[in-house]
Amino acid sequence: MSNTPSSPVGLHRVLDPAGAALPQAARRLDARAEIWPDEVRVRIETLNLDAASYRQLAEKHTGTDGLLDGEALRQEVLDIVAERGKMQNPVTGSGGMLIGTVEEVGPQNTLGLHPGDHVATLVSLSLTPLVITDGLERWDGRSERVPAQGHAILFGRSIAAVLPEDLSPELALMVMDVCGAPALVARVVEEYAARPGAQAPSVCVLGGAGKSGSLSLAAAGAAGAGRRIAVVPNEREAALLEGTGLADAVAVADARSPLGLSEAVAAAGGPADVTVVCVDVPGCEQPAILSTAQGGTVIFFSMATNFAAAALGAEGLAADVRMLVGNGFVPGHADYALDLLRGDTAVRALFEGRLEEHTA
Repeated sequence: MSNTPSSPVGLHRVLDPAGAALPQAARRLDARAEIWPDEVRVRIETLNLDAASYRQLAEKHTGTDGLLDGEALRQEVLDIVAERGKMQNPVTGSGGMLIGTVEEVGPQNTLGLHPGDHVATLVSLSLTPLVITDGLERWDGRSERVPAQGHAILFGRSIAAVLPEDLSPELALMVMDVCGAPALVARVVEEYAARPGAQAPSVCVLGGAGKSGSLSLAAAGAAGAGRRIAVVPNEREAALLEGTGLADAVAVADARSPLGLSEAVAAAGGPADVTVVCVDVPGCEQPAILSTAQGGTVIFFSMATNFAAAALGAEGLAADVRMLVGNGFVPGHADYALDLLRGDTAVRALFEGRLEEHTA
């Protein structure tokens, strides 16, 4: 264990540029296994790559024949981690999260973890010192979920949660990976509902059949939303929501098409008071703004979002909308999302269905 001074936000682990960046913005981190007094070392079991990051990597390594080169994708992930000391996609800037078992806890650590705890990290892999030791030999590159061996380091101000015993680790990981979204949606909807004389706000979720999307729909309903509109890209995704009660209307539309999306949302009862962007493709900024009522709120949860395009797009459209960046952390977000899953059979069925697809 090192006795040199450490920073609770991990500045002492930044190698490039040393002392000039936080770990997320750094080009390279010190990922050695020796821990500082306020750190925790976790033996990793599974990485869960951010959806935008995995999509970019998969598209890059898919040939003109439509076949994914899983070996090339796997090697790129290994190269990124070896070069940067963390898993941070250089194109999207995003990472993901992991599950593992606590190996060692520094005497000054305040995260409340103990050796042997089975945990999920609730901070991005883009700022987490990481070493992979098995060459990802059990991963074929065809899923965001990556079986792995190695270690990761948590700082004094990192966030981690002990995995619940009543859910499988894989299911809990899927929920915790997106747990910031439903918590913030609930907060925003509750703010609208609490306004004197206000009607229940309408909520539109782009990517409503996905992980963060379905949880956001459930959270909106629990928080007092009025009409809920789910936008999905195709009929297959629409069928997943049919009969679930998660949405009052389901619109099939390309979230990247400004007129196509706004017209589809209008036909479903929009524009919405609150629009939630949960899709992992770029180019949804202006369509989301056009689908939101004047004075409304747009919440961007996708790491594929271009925030400059969102700000300039709203200005160019003369749209009086509040735009929020979903930063992945709201106090109590993991427990809230897990409780939504436990209490909503439709959400749980969607998650378990996607889990079966990944393990088939």
